[in-house]
Amino acid sequence: MHLLDNIPWHSLVGPHAKYSSGTNEARRYAPGFSPIIGFANVQNPNFAALAEFCAPGEHFYCGGLSGAVPRGWRIDAETTANQMLWDAALPREDGALAAVKLGPSHVPQVLQLVAVTQPGPFAERTIELGEYYGVFEDERLVAIAGERMAAGNLREISGVCTHPDFRGRGLARRLVELLIRLELQRSEIPFLHVMQDNSHARRIYERMGFHHHQEVALQVITRE
Repeated sequence: MHLLDNIPWHSLVGPHAKYSSGTNEARRYAPGFSPIIGFANVQNPNFAALAEFCAPGEHFYCGGLSGAVPRGWRIDAETTANQMLWDAALPREDGALAAVKLGPSHVPQVLQLVAVTQPGPFAERTIELGEYYGVFEDERLVAIAGERMAAGNLREISGVCTHPDFRGRGLARRLVELLIRLELQRSEIPFLHVMQDNSHARRIYERMGFHHHQEVALQVITRE
């Protein structure tokens, strides 16, 4: 199996094991990082192995999971994501982009922007999972992009968003290109996920140099 076929699991037992909890069959990111779970076998997931690590009412995202869930859990949403892999040369340097590396002091502004734009599963410590960069206008954070899951030499670009008042300037695309440059220079392969119904974003990423790798089933589930 390719690492990308079950990237949450390989991330949770690999580079991000220190940010996770669980067993050798099921793991989750620790509270506050990112509400993502992974199973060693997504075709036959062992929910019992995960239950004690999840509080009632917690919501989680699980890539590759489909079908019914056992008693004690409920499905809140089911959808499909397009997994895209970088397949182009190193993007050119963008000296005009005033990107700021984000840290703990920026978290309140990051969470405000995420609440407005809803880029996907995100929590107060998500930016600790990789490098995150943002663009500010008059001390207001208006665009971000960063890194989340990782396995082998694969690195996920995630949390890509721009405040609605500042769209149309290419800020998110330029931040993504900055991350691509960093990852390629580290001999990593960038990849990302785009919801199937977001054809606009998919076309932008294709023009940048990403190609469609595979469709991934996605469930949002809650521990009851």
